[in-house]
Amino acid sequence: MFRSARIRLTGWYLLIIMLISLAFSAVIYKSVAFEFGRRLNVIERRLKLEEREIRPPARPRPFFTEDLEAAKKRVLFILFYANGVILIFSGVAGYFLAGKTLKPIEKAMEEQKRFTADASHEFRTPLTALKTVMEVALRDKNISLKEAKKAIKSNLEDVDGLQSLSNNLLSLANLQSNSKNFAFRDVDIAEVVKNAYRKILPLAKEKNIDLKIKVKKQTLSANKESLEEMMVIFLDNAIKYTSKKGKVTVRTRTDKKYLTLEIKDAGAGIAKKDIPYIFDRFYRVDQSRSKSKVSGFGLGLSLAKKIIGIHKGSVIVASTLDKGTTFTIRLPFKHS
Repeated sequence: MFRSARIRLTGWYLLIIMLISLAFSAVIYKSVAFEFGRRLNVIERRLKLEEREIRPPARPRPFFTEDLEAAKKRVLFILFYANGVILIFSGVAGYFLAGKTLKPIEKAMEEQKRFTADASHEFRTPLTALKTVMEVALRDKNISLKEAKKAIKSNLEDVDGLQSLSNNLLSLANLQSNSKNFAFRDVDIAEVVKNAYRKILPLAKEKNIDLKIKVKKQTLSANKESLEEMMVIFLDNAIKYTSKKGKVTVRTRTDKKYLTLEIKDAGAGIAKKDIPYIFDRFYRVDQSRSKSKVSGFGLGLSLAKKIIGIHKGSVIVASTLDKGTTFTIRLPFKHS
C-alpha cells in the first residue's frame, strides 16, 4: 500500500517541479528578452538622434554600458521576485503534499491504537470471567461434582471464545500483510459454497433452520481458502441472527463481468443507524432487541469485507428490523 502511494506521490512531486521549472524558465526568458529588446530600442533611438546632430557631443556617451547595467538590475529584480513567488508556491504545495503523504500513516497509526485498545478490552472480558469462575469454585469448600463440571464447562466456553478471537485476529493480520501473495486460480463457486455449507450445517440443524442453497457452477479467479472463509462468516452470521425454524437462502446470478452472491436470512434485521458500521472491527449491533444473546466479538464481517476487497469485489447490505437481512456480494470473474 505504502509503496504504491510513494510512487504516486513521487510522480506528483516530479510533475509539480517540472511545471515550476518550466514556468520559471518561461518567465525569465520572456522578461530578459523583453528587457533587452526595450533597451536596444532605446539605444537605437539615441543613435538616430546623435546622427541628426550637426556637431558630435563633447564626449561619447556610454550607451551600451549604461543600458546593460540597467538591464542587469532589472533582470536581477525579476529573478528575486520570481524566486520569491516560487518559494511561496513550493511551500504551499509541499505542505499540501506532505499532508497527503502523512495522511495514510496517521490513519494507520490511529487504527492501530484503536485496534490495540479494542482487542485489549475484548480479551479482558472473557479473561475476567474465567478468573472469577475459578476463584469462586476454589473458595467453595463444599463444591459438588456437578457444580465443578458446570464451572469447567463455563470456562471452556470462554476459552473457545478466546480461541475464536485470536484466530480472527491472526486471519486479519495475515490478510493485511500477505494479501498480495495470495494465490489466485480458477475456482468453482458452487464447490466453495458447498464446502462452507458442510461446515455450517451442524449449527443450522441445532436451530432447525432451513438452509437453501441455489448456486450454479460458475468459475472465477479467486483464492479458494479465503473465499470459503468469507462464505462461512456470512452463513454463520445469518444463522446466528435467525430464530429457530427460520430460513436462510444462498443464491447466485451472473452478468458479463461479475458473479453476484446473495445471502438472505429471515432474522432480527439491522437498524439503519448500525448498517454503516457493521464492517468495522469489534462493532456489534445492540442486542437488546434480540430474544437471545449472540456470541461473537464483531470481527467476522470485518474479516469478510477484507476478503471481498482482496478479490476487488463489493458488498451491499439491505435490512429490515424483525424481517431479515440480505448481503449482496459482487465478485469479478477475473482478478487483475
